[in-house]
Amino acid sequence: MSLLAASAEPSFSLISTVLSLLQVLGALGVFLFGMKIMSEGVQRVAGARMRAALSGITGNRFSGILTGFFTTSLVQSSSATTVLVVSFVNAGLLTLIQSIGVIMGANLGTTITAWIVAVVGKFEIASIALPLIGIGLPFLFIGKDKGKSWGEVLLGFGLVFFGLGLLKDSVPDLREMLKTDPGTAATIQNIVTWMGGRGFLSVLLYLVGGIVLTLLCQSSSAAMAITITCALNGWLGDLDNPIEVFRNSAAIVLGENIGTTVTAWLASLGANLNAKRAARAHFTFNVAGVLWMLVAFVPFTEMAWKITHLLPDSLRAAKGEFSSFDVAFATAVFHSAFNLANILLLVPFVPQIARLVEWWVRDKSPDSNKTQIRYISQGLVDLGELNLAEADTAIKAMSNVTSQMFDGFVNVLNNPDQDLSSEVARLKEMEDQCDQMLHDITSYLIQCSSHEIGPSNATRITAMLRVVSEHEEATDRIYRLVKTVQRKYEKGRHFSEEQHRELSAICHQVRAILDLCANSLSGISGEMYETANLLENRIDKLRKQHNKGAVRRMQAGGDVPTEMLYTETNNHLEAVGNHALNIIQNAERKSDTGIGARADV
Repeated sequence: MSLLAASAEPSFSLISTVLSLLQVLGALGVFLFGMKIMSEGVQRVAGARMRAALSGITGNRFSGILTGFFTTSLVQSSSATTVLVVSFVNAGLLTLIQSIGVIMGANLGTTITAWIVAVVGKFEIASIALPLIGIGLPFLFIGKDKGKSWGEVLLGFGLVFFGLGLLKDSVPDLREMLKTDPGTAATIQNIVTWMGGRGFLSVLLYLVGGIVLTLLCQSSSAAMAITITCALNGWLGDLDNPIEVFRNSAAIVLGENIGTTVTAWLASLGANLNAKRAARAHFTFNVAGVLWMLVAFVPFTEMAWKITHLLPDSLRAAKGEFSSFDVAFATAVFHSAFNLANILLLVPFVPQIARLVEWWVRDKSPDSNKTQIRYISQGLVDLGELNLAEADTAIKAMSNVTSQMFDGFVNVLNNPDQDLSSEVARLKEMEDQCDQMLHDITSYLIQCSSHEIGPSNATRITAMLRVVSEHEEATDRIYRLVKTVQRKYEKGRHFSEEQHRELSAICHQVRAILDLCANSLSGISGEMYETANLLENRIDKLRKQHNKGAVRRMQAGGDVPTEMLYTETNNHLEAVGNHALNIIQNAERKSDTGIGARADV
């Protein structure tokens, strides 16, 4: 019997360990799922303002820091913000120097997680989490648009708190484990003892542990929650020596600061030159901070420990007494103070950091700095809402190419005596570029729409898909105009002065509606919409007048092939105007103010 009992004991211990590990993973899953729901709800509630803030940053690096801080505070994921920054740099929304400021702010914004974990550890979690879930749940079923999104925010916050509470309860207290499972507890103690008490080497060992933990979690927030929970339960050292436990957790935090840069680095793979440089800048900034902190580690942690004891007594134990919560709040203080000090220390050197990464990631190809649209996100937090800003910029770039192509056609039309074959070749490249942009932007928008987005953004994406299609059709028409004029030259046909005047008149109206079309992508008023309809009516009226004149000249014995080329040119010009009007109508739809009928092409 004793042999059976001895053999069953290790088996039971193994099962108990596995179950404990699964409980920890389950708690972490609730926390991460809550963060995902909360973040996506926040994007739907405040996504437009967050997009405007990120895409409207000026050259002032301090505004970038504030934008990065507030964006990350809302999304609660520095990885999500930095991935978004890499995506915006890739599309040309942000410069390299602007992106560095946002990344600095993101590092500070993510420190809020440590404070949430510390505060949650102090109070009874069910008193916070379950009421939030209870308030948010009905909105998921009865709410519409913003109401439903607010429900997701409340539900997400509740699940975050609930997950943290489960994590706190599922990570066993090492001192209690010594009584219930002495074998496993002794093993953990031996590991902690081996890693600790080695001076600076211990700091490096825990730092590497923080890097590995963040790589496994793919979330610095989740890694922070695990770190503080383990510290509270004695997994990072003997709580009878709290300053040592705190220093071990602080060293892990430093490792997490390095580990979180990997997500942005992976996101930059396949992106353009500046996006790669932005990811390297994130790595450089965080590693530089860790390096100087290693030099000042002991005095800095002592300062953070003293600041912790200045916190209100309601957050800690009775004044003058030690509580395990001191370790949690000291870790939060250290995390915030370190990132704030790192920003203050390195913000004057942003241009130098930019030059360093420019030297690190060199321009080896003439097209390596070309902006492109590429859907970049991460699994934990869906960025479908915020990534629409990149699509907006790409569509504006497509509109700019359309206008440039039309100017190129007018140049070819007005200079029949010059050899403009190189200009025709350039216009063909631009037409091919628009074909590629149609493919890229359409694929990008479909990827955005395949994720959780609000109803208003679903309508917006539909309008954007129509806009890029109309732009591509407009550039096709413009290139047909170029080929028509080229065919006229090759056949030795010549337009009369009257025909040139008439074509100049209709070209002037088309150029005006193209300008209005470009402006409508940033917002449209009722006056702009009326002007667009007026311009399209003028173009259609001119086209009919010109074609009737061509018919009269052919009836009077004029050159039929030349008049047919002239008629074809007028028809293509009128079609370009129709496409421009359709784009403006869809811009009107995007602002939900009603649209007119689609122009016939």
